[in-house]
Amino acid sequence: MLTSNITSTHPAAFLLLGIPGLEHLHIWISIPFCSAYTLALIGNCTLLFIIQVDAALHEPMYFFLAMLAAIDLVLSSTTLPKMLAIFWFREREINFYACLVQMFFLHSFSIMESAVLLAMAFDRYVAICKPLHYTSVLTGPLITKIGTAAVIRAVTLMTPLPFLLRRFHYCRSPKIAHCYCEHMAVVRLACGDTRFNNIYGIAVAMVIVVLDLLFVTLSYIFILRAVLQLASQEARYKAFGTCVSHIGAILAFYTPVVISSVMHRVARRASPHVHILLANFYLLFPPMVNPIIYGVKTKQIRERVFGLFLRKYP
Repeated sequence: MLTSNITSTHPAAFLLLGIPGLEHLHIWISIPFCSAYTLALIGNCTLLFIIQVDAALHEPMYFFLAMLAAIDLVLSSTTLPKMLAIFWFREREINFYACLVQMFFLHSFSIMESAVLLAMAFDRYVAICKPLHYTSVLTGPLITKIGTAAVIRAVTLMTPLPFLLRRFHYCRSPKIAHCYCEHMAVVRLACGDTRFNNIYGIAVAMVIVVLDLLFVTLSYIFILRAVLQLASQEARYKAFGTCVSHIGAILAFYTPVVISSVMHRVARRASPHVHILLANFYLLFPPMVNPIIYGVKTKQIRERVFGLFLRKYP
């Protein structure tokens, strides 16, 4: 045991058990996980490369998409390499401080992704409801401020957690029944009064999800009203068609969150591996499908991807 100070005693390392109850299937489970991670890496790196090198894509919508791709890369890379090491090599040990760092990055970048999805909803609102003011409203400095605000909000909300966890005394077995260091999974190993951590974690999650989804919903209410006021049906389809990719990204991000939350409350007696698989799905699904959604539905990106792979990229 490592003694960090008088009030805190923590183990030198935790043991990540992977998916308890399905240890014999870890190798097989790793196949879709590795495939999803590979797709996420290729897809998001391709998006970032295309947006960077093509000046025609240096517009607000694509800058926000680049932020989303970068966040998805960090989010998936924070957990998947260690997860695959557990599945393939049984490398279950993770240093105490490495665990806290992983937890910080995991939760911080999840909050950032929610903020960027909200910013993209604002982008679509301005583009459809105030098209004549689009370039004057969504300027480069404003986009930079939005991105900075997303980072500051996430870091501010998540910074207290590692310091709070470091001060706990850990008297239980250092085994985490999960594939990665998740806040509540670590809290369960701590002794003493953990009520503040429990309340803080739930409050942050609820505030982020509820507020961000509320503003996204309000944006689309105004967008829908503006679209329905357009004269021709073709114009309505074209206007709303620019939102399809963003709606797909929102569903990809929030649907697993809602399903996991409902399962925790409705199916409390379900096997632990069910909840762990849902949590892994939440981390893997958005980074994998977001590049596909935008690649398929956004003509400019689709054309440049084809040009890139056909070596005809201008």
